Amino acid sequence: MSEKRHIQILDPRLANQIAAGEVVERPASVVKELVENAIDAGSRRIEVELENGGARLIRVRDDGSGIGEADLPLALSRHATSKIVSLEELEGVASLGFRGEALASISSVARLELVSNTDEDPRSGWRVVAEGRRMEPRVTPAPHPRGTSVTVRDLFFNTPARRKFLRTEKTEFGHVEEAFRRQALSRFDIGWVLRHNHKTLHQLPVGDDPVARERRLQSLLGKAFLENALHLDLEVGGLRLWGWVGLPTHSRAQADQQYFFVNGRVVRDRLVAHAIRQAYRDVLFHGRHPVFVLYLEVDPRVVDVNVHPTKHEVRFRDGRMVHDFLFSSLHRALGEARPGEGSERDDAPEAADGVRETAPAWQQQPMSLPGQDERVTPNRVRAFMEGYRALHPDHEESLLTPQPAAPAPGGSAADVALEERRASQAGRAPRPAMPEEDATRAPPLGYAVAQLHGVYILSQTERGLVMVDMHAAHERIVYERMKTQVHGGAGGEGGLQAQPLLVPVSLAASPAEVATAEAEHDAFARLGVELDVAGPETLLVRQVPVLLADADVEPLVRDMLADLERYGRSDRLEARINELLATMACHGSVRANRQLGLEEMNALLRDMERTERSGQCNHGRPTWTEMSMKELDRLFLRGQ
Repeated sequence: MSEKRHIQILDPRLANQIAAGEVVERPASVVKELVENAIDAGSRRIEVELENGGARLIRVRDDGSGIGEADLPLALSRHATSKIVSLEELEGVASLGFRGEALASISSVARLELVSNTDEDPRSGWRVVAEGRRMEPRVTPAPHPRGTSVTVRDLFFNTPARRKFLRTEKTEFGHVEEAFRRQALSRFDIGWVLRHNHKTLHQLPVGDDPVARERRLQSLLGKAFLENALHLDLEVGGLRLWGWVGLPTHSRAQADQQYFFVNGRVVRDRLVAHAIRQAYRDVLFHGRHPVFVLYLEVDPRVVDVNVHPTKHEVRFRDGRMVHDFLFSSLHRALGEARPGEGSERDDAPEAADGVRETAPAWQQQPMSLPGQDERVTPNRVRAFMEGYRALHPDHEESLLTPQPAAPAPGGSAADVALEERRASQAGRAPRPAMPEEDATRAPPLGYAVAQLHGVYILSQTERGLVMVDMHAAHERIVYERMKTQVHGGAGGEGGLQAQPLLVPVSLAASPAEVATAEAEHDAFARLGVELDVAGPETLLVRQVPVLLADADVEPLVRDMLADLERYGRSDRLEARINELLATMACHGSVRANRQLGLEEMNALLRDMERTERSGQCNHGRPTWTEMSMKELDRLFLRGQ
């Protein structure tokens, strides 16, 4: 039997080291905490210096407001801070740090020196030192320019067990550089410097205008990021989202270029990650990850940043509203990006080279929730296609018959009027004017000149040569039209058709699932699902969409309940239907080795230019690529 112990107050040094286990994981954690303090001090320039990946030395210098002589001893005390003084300020935290634990935790596991000056006179200043042991910090004079320098040496020198967990110098520096990159992306109005082993690796000047921001993005993430990014800036109902999202064709094998900031604080939040995954769902190739640098600005009072010791997670007061805003903004931005747009930027300044602005909304198609990778049986697809053709006998004709080609340069407006008359006779509303119908310039995807091996369309553009995978491109066109017809909305005549079940499906449910089903009854009804509460632990499914009449209802409804409880919305049902539509589109699109005439090829190119997400097929593969004249000349050594 173990010895009985009485409750006692922890030794302050031991308490600080326990707190350090939460705050100080590795050198990158120290850099993050010190840099956040420098930002909160109003700095305009922050320098980070390292040796041996940060294990031997970390020094952070800033030109902020500094710390006065009287406050220096308290700066190393636990739960001592100047950033909040009341519960009201805690509920609307605007600073990055507010717990008052960072310096105390760091000084308990390292040798720390803090020098600061609040005056403009560089001969003024004060120093305080702590070396991981319980002692009263002693303040001594030390000349220093206005601002603060914090030097951390020999991290974990007094906790050998934790020091053994540090990785190689290269690995630890990689983590520090990533922490530096996040902070530098969070504040464009601050100049940044990063040095390692006396070598300057990053020197980023102050600049908060668009060109300066793009220069910093290019320096930190590479030119390819900017060349394949859409810029967006949207504000709705007190929420503002701005930044850059990568095109689906510029994805990565790892989620290593994903930066999301809430009021300037870098966060990794499950709700945010879920909304972004949904927006990219049916345009990313399997196993790939999108890239983005996004900034969400909200009222500090509606977001709680005090939910995690490292402050990486946040909690929104209205998570559903934030989720829907993020999803709809990104989904629309990706949908409005048309092939060929933003590609004519050879003459743009280098700092802004390749940055694509969000496409003009000259054709607002309804937002449809993307599909997911779930298997469907051939019999179900065959039956679905037969039933769909019975409801829409003109489906294949309307999808496969070429549309009139856009007028060639020099043509008259009579061609546009003719097409509008044909559209009216076919019962379709005339489409909005396309940018390529400007007689002074060619369409974004140019004009077809040939077909290669019955698979690829070759098209001449103003910039060079475009190659199109005709099956993949037509597959996306058919898929988007079918989604519009089935889900309804702007331009769609359908809507999800529901079908009552002959025998309702009974589900044994937890009290939480029952409560969610009651609260979200209307949400299920809008999706064609009638879900009733039959008892304290029983749910009844009485109706489902026609397209899912043969589906296994129970796991689908449970997944929807889980999503609604966690994220405030669910796209499981639309995703299952979209999977069926994607399969139909694959079978209904033009096949390889089918010979197309120039009129048909040009019609396909024009459809691509007006169709959402036509840069990728339903499986995330690219549908087209372009080689500029400069690239072609380089290939054939012209002018060399």
